[in-house]
Amino acid sequence: MTHTFMQALRARWQSADTLVCVGLDPEPAKFPARFANDPDAVFAFCRDIADATAEYACAFKPQIAHFAALGAEDALQRLISHLHAAHPGVPVILDAKRGDIGSTAQRYVTEAFERFEADAVTVNPYLGRDSAQPFLERSEKGVVVLCRTSNPGAADLQDLPVAHAGSTRPLYQHVAETIAREWNGHGNVSLVVGATWPGQLREVRAIVGDMPFLVPGVGAQGGDVEAVVKNAKTTDGTGLMVSSSRAILYASNGDDYAEAAAREARTLRDAINGHR
Repeated sequence: MTHTFMQALRARWQSADTLVCVGLDPEPAKFPARFANDPDAVFAFCRDIADATAEYACAFKPQIAHFAALGAEDALQRLISHLHAAHPGVPVILDAKRGDIGSTAQRYVTEAFERFEADAVTVNPYLGRDSAQPFLERSEKGVVVLCRTSNPGAADLQDLPVAHAGSTRPLYQHVAETIAREWNGHGNVSLVVGATWPGQLREVRAIVGDMPFLVPGVGAQGGDVEAVVKNAKTTDGTGLMVSSSRAILYASNGDDYAEAAAREARTLRDAINGHR
């Protein structure tokens, strides 16, 4: 039987006792020197990091732009195939932030789920329900929708006040409620809520119940692990994919790069679990 993304994620939370999502964002300039003359460096480096960190990962999250900018889509395809073969219990989220309408949206669905064979994909909701619908209909796949992001400029639009019940509330809260109430008919939706805003994590959790969160912003962006867990965990102490990319990937630029990445992933797992 083929498990859905949500089934795989929940199983991973329990079996591996980890809420760490390992981001795979290759930047060849940061690779160890041993990859300098390797024409397949992007695949090889990401494979080594993934193999070293898999036991600490509840999900992997390759970022598509980091591959596409290098003309390395083939490496991304091979990487995801490797992840499925070598670590079949760990779901793969394609971080692509797609969002378009009509036939274009359907092409993005094909890209994420057929071409790259991802288990889930990140989606931008700001073109509305019809832009997300082709993703939502794939009930076995995960749809990870941007809600309150971790970047400093997030407030430019996401915090704008919108009318609600005779008062106002920030747009991101409206997005959270709309998605939880109207878009999650198949139970395959989760939300991106940044670690840099722990109070907003708490607010969104109160709105959407046990819907999973993908939480970027720990590690290099400075989000506080304790604040994330205490404000955003679900009642059973799960509900989170706490994403770290650069801090794990580039923990060392020496020949111990894979071992250093594993240590960083384990340290993050243990820090998270210490507050659950």
